[in-house]
Amino acid sequence: MADAAPRLKSLLEQLIGTPLPVRVRTWDGSQAGPPDAPILLVRNRRAVRHLLWKPGELGLARAWVAGDLDIEGDLYTALDLLAGLVWERGEDAPSLTRSLRDPAFRSAARGLIALAGLPLPPAPPREEARRPRRGLHTRHTDRRAISHHYDVGNDFYEIVLGPSMVYSCAYWPAPPPQGTLEQAQHDKLELVARKLALKPGQRLLDVGCGWGSMAIHAAREHGVNVVGITLSQEQAAYARKRIADEGLTDRIEIRVQDYRDVTDGPYDAVSSIGMAEHVGSERYLEYATVLHRLLKPGGRLLNHQIARRPQRDETAYRVDPFIDAYVFPDGELAPIGTTVSNLERAGFEVRDVESIREHYALTLRRWVERLEADWAHAAALAGPGRARVWRLYMAASALAFERNRIGVNQVLAIRTPESGASGLPLRTRTWN
Repeated sequence: MADAAPRLKSLLEQLIGTPLPVRVRTWDGSQAGPPDAPILLVRNRRAVRHLLWKPGELGLARAWVAGDLDIEGDLYTALDLLAGLVWERGEDAPSLTRSLRDPAFRSAARGLIALAGLPLPPAPPREEARRPRRGLHTRHTDRRAISHHYDVGNDFYEIVLGPSMVYSCAYWPAPPPQGTLEQAQHDKLELVARKLALKPGQRLLDVGCGWGSMAIHAAREHGVNVVGITLSQEQAAYARKRIADEGLTDRIEIRVQDYRDVTDGPYDAVSSIGMAEHVGSERYLEYATVLHRLLKPGGRLLNHQIARRPQRDETAYRVDPFIDAYVFPDGELAPIGTTVSNLERAGFEVRDVESIREHYALTLRRWVERLEADWAHAAALAGPGRARVWRLYMAASALAFERNRIGVNQVLAIRTPESGASGLPLRTRTWN
């Protein structure tokens, strides 16, 4: 008798204390749950063992990356329905100790063990990052974390990002979704250049330069000389080839270098676009201080960074297990207020903060579209597990931006000279 799905659904609902909002289909062909809901496809018993050995988000992530768990139907709808169970329970989630005292919980756990079959723990997917043995955010561990995320093949990133090769949120016209991804990314790079007031002959340091898009834009469109730094060997090689093809080798230098090791200031401007999330809370003041030191008096910093919502108890903040294990090892998000405070403590005068949260949601949905449209090729290039990581991460992140669980901000800060002259016009923005 095919009855794994109703058994699994009932046991999971006992454990989480609330009905499952999706339909479940299991390896024996049975189904259970709302008929019109997206389907959570449990391909085999190993998916259940992943959940038993790593309850919560990490177990789900392992089953997803391994291909033991999948979703049929609209991915965004399914993730939105599951968000309250997986990502948003917070203080409402019962502790493991309290749960183990509950006879119903123990009974459900025994039922899952019986359903899962062999009790041996499944090996984690090979895409899972190895944890550092030493402290976080040393030069060595940062280099390894960056390599895990970015050195997965430039051809794969070309599929996802498109010709712009910009891996940060685009800047879309109103009302969306007018325009192409490439135009929106061009507009974002131009927005950064305008905020930095780039002029011919100036020196720009692009921290976390990626595949060279900002450096090329600044040199080609604004006549500046650029030093771009990255910890990714693959990014650096790709950026250097693009720069040579553009005929800009006399204006742009790409280095594989840690920001802490840059000593050839002063620079007129610094751009840091989607890099500061890798710095870590313990190192953030050092990061801000280094950039302040590298700027000349009157120089500008444009810091483009993802932010999380503040918590009532900030000491309770924990990095998302799926993101930490499969996407950005050792990455940390901070509230925008913390970022601004650290920049000010380093000596900067913060002059403008622009939230572009909705822009990132639109960007991520375009990236998911590109990945899904060329899925077989992407999976062949990076491996099916890696492609599944990126699809889940980008779709879930799009929803997180849309629901204001996370945001992204451009912070314009100045190393204001002793005279107090900021160099900014009295009106810096025009509101439509």
